Amino acid sequence: MTDLIAALGLMLAIEGLCLAAFPAAWRRAMRAVLHAPEAPMRIAGLLVGAAGVLVVFLVRMGLH
Repeated sequence: MTDLIAALGLMLAIEGLCLAAFPAAWRRAMRAVLHAPEAPMRIAGLLVGAAGVLVVFLVRMGLH
């Protein structure tokens, strides 16, 4: 559970820094997301989520 909370905190920190550093690009990206079709977004979300799980698995296996 500690790892999950740490990961969420890191995600928030990275997103916050990106938003603070590049607000115009963030706004353009949000506009693009609003006009994107759902199916490719779902596939991209699943692929990114699976990649994240794989990274966590590999890191955890390497630490033990």
